[in-house]
Amino acid sequence: MNWDQIAGKWTEMKGFAKQKWGELTDDELDQLSGKRDQLAGLIQQKYGLAKEETERQIKEFETSCKC
Repeated sequence: MNWDQIAGKWTEMKGFAKQKWGELTDDELDQLSGKRDQLAGLIQQKYGLAKEETERQIKEFETSCKC
């Protein structure tokens, strides 16, 4: 699944995002509205990850989504 598909189904997909990144709150995920760059920034902030690792995790999330 590509990011455009994920963003289009963000209401459904944010539950999967919550499973992967449990420190993200429901409110934060709601505010993202499926915006990939904002998700990346939030993951970096919450988990203290480098940009490369954040991008790897998001790419893994994209490929694991089968909805």
